Amino acid sequence: MKRIGLAAAMLFAAVLAGGAAQAADVGGTYDVYGTNFDGSHYKGTATISGGEASCQIAWKTGDSSSSGICMLSGDVFAAAYALGSDVGLALYSVHDDGTLDGIWTIEGQKGQGTEVLTPAN
Repeated sequence: MKRIGLAAAMLFAAVLAGGAAQAADVGGTYDVYGTNFDGSHYKGTATISGGEASCQIAWKTGDSSSSGICMLSGDVFAAAYALGSDVGLALYSVHDDGTLDGIWTIEGQKGQGTEVLTPAN
């Protein structure tokens, strides 16, 4: 749990310069399409909920579930999350159509994956 707190603090510092947090603007359910470190693909859903200063995010992709804390600052959306005992970090660009286009990594692993969250209809 300490690692999640540390990751959240680093995440906050990284996006603070982008403006006031506005997490309520990205709340909802998303279709997820991503690429793992090895180039394989995955699909699933993500749900973002919470208040104006911070939010919660939960992913369900295949047999995996993860959750964490998130925030919006300007056109940058960031999330720190737990995946089992590992801590991850994801950074997304927010597009005008509500799509979140990003990259992610996991503590202690080399590389990064990509992920697109598209508002579910």
